[in-house]
Amino acid sequence: MHLLAADFHLAAVSAAALVALATGAAGGLAFRWSDRERRNPAPEPEPLMPPGAAAVLQVLRSSAVLLDPSDAVVKASPAAHALGIVRGTRLVSDELVQMARQVRRDGEIRQIELEIPRGPLGGDTLAVSVRVAPLGAQLVLVLVEDRTEAKRIDAIRRDFVANVSHELKTPVGALALLSEAVLSARDDPEAVRRFAKRMQTEAHRLANLVQDLIDLSRLEGDDPLAKAQRVCIADVVEEGLGRARELADAREIELVGSAPPELYVLGDFDQLVTGLGNLVANAVNYSPDRTKVVVAVRREGDLAEISVTDQGIGIPEQDLKRIFERFYRVDPARSRVTGGTGLGLSIVKHIAATHGGDVAVWSVEGAGSTFTLRLPLLGDPPQTGEPYLQDTGSRTT
Repeated sequence: MHLLAADFHLAAVSAAALVALATGAAGGLAFRWSDRERRNPAPEPEPLMPPGAAAVLQVLRSSAVLLDPSDAVVKASPAAHALGIVRGTRLVSDELVQMARQVRRDGEIRQIELEIPRGPLGGDTLAVSVRVAPLGAQLVLVLVEDRTEAKRIDAIRRDFVANVSHELKTPVGALALLSEAVLSARDDPEAVRRFAKRMQTEAHRLANLVQDLIDLSRLEGDDPLAKAQRVCIADVVEEGLGRARELADAREIELVGSAPPELYVLGDFDQLVTGLGNLVANAVNYSPDRTKVVVAVRREGDLAEISVTDQGIGIPEQDLKRIFERFYRVDPARSRVTGGTGLGLSIVKHIAATHGGDVAVWSVEGAGSTFTLRLPLLGDPPQTGEPYLQDTGSRTT
């Protein structure tokens, strides 16, 4: 009996020893495995977006979009959101999506010019230049550059050249025909005088057109605020009326103008006089004889409003939106009589814009028109005795 108990105790001790040995062995193996894992960590999955890509997208001037294999937007630059080519996690243009899929299939870079909707409801379109390229193994980069404004300017330039060519051909052709008429009527003094008078009219019209083209070209290449001076509005009104005085006197049109002496703007005196002079001359040309043209100036907050009001024929409502376009004439027949070139109001609009202002018109057919030139006022000059900027004109504070 004692022998059996001893054997049982020995067996228990042996089993415990075996368990302890197995546990120690397992612990040692686990420690060595953990140590190996620390020394040789498992490779991490490759990130979908390359490092630094997000930062690059933030500074790109072009609209940039990264697409994943399912055509979902992974990242888009602020310009892409501003342009409206991304909505949520998708590109709004099916053409862009198709280009991205083609690039993903063959890995070739593609470039194309497209027109895409400006918004979800259609309407205006954007002219864009698109470049699509693979980025890494999974992503596709879409770069979109807005070319809408550049194309608009190109169209304006082409129209301008075409219009100039047409406008120059008219008086030049008329002068050629009239000179032939003078030669054929050299034995008829009365006919010669009549044709010579018409030649003078066409020559005057041609001179006006060339001068307006020169003025417009000079204005477009000259920033008035780059060498701006402190300009008195009262001096601008006085000089602008003076330039149209002879034209008005010939038609017995009364010119009336007034302006508070304390209003000043920052800009170019000659350009402002040209702009106001064009408005006054336009009012005189389209007014009946023995009427009145009034120039009035008032302060409206931080703006000076210079209004030119006539008692003329007025402007049809359908023409009001176009009268500031180059070479546009409400009444082409009357423009031929007055020598108008169709550039005067476009010059006024350009001068107003480059001085930080604008020009507007109110008109009713048969009741006359009012053109209002609005310019930002200059603050009060310093009281230290030192001039704010050099004055122009004859008036002083």
